[in-house]
Amino acid sequence: MFNPLKVTTPSLKALLDDALFTGVVRHFARTTGKEPAYVERQVIECLKYLYLISCYPKQLAGLFLPVEQAIDEVWHYLILQTREYRELCEERLPGRFFIHHRSLPYEDYQQRQPSREQMLEEALRWLPLYRKEFGPFDEGALPHWTMVRFLHQRLGLSLDDIAALEAEAPSAQPDAEHVR
Repeated sequence: MFNPLKVTTPSLKALLDDALFTGVVRHFARTTGKEPAYVERQVIECLKYLYLISCYPKQLAGLFLPVEQAIDEVWHYLILQTREYRELCEERLPGRFFIHHRSLPYEDYQQRQPSREQMLEEALRWLPLYRKEFGPFDEGALPHWTMVRFLHQRLGLSLDDIAALEAEAPSAQPDAEHVR
């Protein structure tokens, strides 16, 4: 059974002060030419990513970034706002620790992985955690999460199918007793 959402879009927006949130959206709308509503969703998905890392550091530590490059660029922009980024990490996100960023080229990531299956398992580890905190992925999230878009567009899974995958992924459960 699905639990009510713990984290809403307004609560994610509130992680940044209004001026910073608006400034980030305005910056990326201007530099990318994307509509402000689309860019606002990018910022929200970036905040979801950071929220998940903050909530689940043990499960997600060291995993490859499962979001699009544009989300990573929003993260970089937030990092450059040093005081606000530190406050976001250490005071507003649930884990209350500084989230460091380290760039790793995809080719280097592939070389350190033992198999394609391991890469897929790591990418899929995000799905149940996202659903638990924010509800199932919707059409608006698809452009921003690489694995979800791949499952939907390339493998033909519906969003309901993806939600079912989320509910069945044992490796993403935070408690050891849930792992099969």
